Amino acid sequence: MKNSGIKTQKELAEKMNITKNQLSMVLSPKYSPIKSNASLLCETLGVPFDEITEVEQMQLELDDESTFDRFVEVRDVKPVKTFNGIELFAGAGGLALGLEQAGFETLGAVEIDKYACKTLRKNRPNWNVLEGDIVEIAEQGIKNFIDTSKEVDFVSGGYPCQAFSYAGQKKGLKDTRGTLFHPFAKIIEDLQPKMFLAENVRGLVNHDGGKTLETMLNAFSEIGYKVDWEVLRALDYDVAQKRERIVIVGIRKDLAEEYDVTYQFPKPFGYELTLKEILKDVPESEGAKYPESKRKVLEKVPAGGYWRDLPEDIAKDYMGKSYYSGGGRTGMARRLSWDEPSLTLTCSPAQKQTERCHPDETRPFNVREYARIQSFPDDWEFEGSMNNAYKQIGNAVPVNMAKAIGLSIINTLNQIEEKAK
Repeated sequence: MKNSGIKTQKELAEKMNITKNQLSMVLSPKYSPIKSNASLLCETLGVPFDEITEVEQMQLELDDESTFDRFVEVRDVKPVKTFNGIELFAGAGGLALGLEQAGFETLGAVEIDKYACKTLRKNRPNWNVLEGDIVEIAEQGIKNFIDTSKEVDFVSGGYPCQAFSYAGQKKGLKDTRGTLFHPFAKIIEDLQPKMFLAENVRGLVNHDGGKTLETMLNAFSEIGYKVDWEVLRALDYDVAQKRERIVIVGIRKDLAEEYDVTYQFPKPFGYELTLKEILKDVPESEGAKYPESKRKVLEKVPAGGYWRDLPEDIAKDYMGKSYYSGGGRTGMARRLSWDEPSLTLTCSPAQKQTERCHPDETRPFNVREYARIQSFPDDWEFEGSMNNAYKQIGNAVPVNMAKAIGLSIINTLNQIEEKAK
């Protein structure tokens, strides 16, 4: 980029006649770039495709002032005041609890699942749990459901990843109608919090060829927010689990410009936890069991092993057509090891394609072990059936990861408060 006389990504985006958001997606190592934009990038810089994807990408990130110090140490961050937040798609409270631990006060938690709402009320009777359809709540106006005497500093939540129907060339908020992203953005538009956090599955990065994420970023910009995003690993933030989530954070444009503040993502803690470290003295709880036929197969798999460790005839019988379909399929007949973190927990602990067998005992992790892996405290109780508890836990944002992200947001809110004095 230096060789082309281009100093910043903003300047490069202007020369390519695309937005900064589009350029950041093209340059991201976690994104498969849209072919036309990738070609345009090569033409603008006068370099071959291989060079821009393997070398120039890293140089661009280091050269641009917008990516300098993209991460910040958060473990010593303390809020300078009580910041108030609204949680959307609250689920069993993993994100809201982590944000509370970071220093946020929850003014409202919107959730439609009745058992998740019972979980929230059981553990936080003081929270204003809004049980209902977020579409209807957004249409009626979120301000009719919360204490408007308190300023809303922050809105957070994780909406489902859905494709949009595009009305025209410029993708924006109008294209999101009919999806659950729309009420999320509408509530942010109505409340105008200082900042917001949206989290989602990593697959959002490439969903619909990148158009879904691009539309979301454009919609947030349209309603007045300067937005940045990153894929973060739970493993980097005191969670013994290989779980990745895309984190989208916005600062209200007027505040970002007036106080010259930029959001920074939480810096990885520098170590990784294993199951051995976090599954000590777990309280007794109910748990799923394998059918006898499955249990006999998994008995033959060593800790850290999977279907390839089975005798060939047993593996063929157990896997059926999957045995011949190619690919690694390392999740099948998978037994975890004490010396590794868990794979991503799902909503069911015993799915054939995503097995997570206990290291020693031939059984799935029980409910409290599942919760520990998601870094819920042992006193956080889950209402509903055992299967519903697994679903609530599997759908949650790991609490410790949520806390780290919350601290990074408080770091920015602190700067706004200090500069506003």
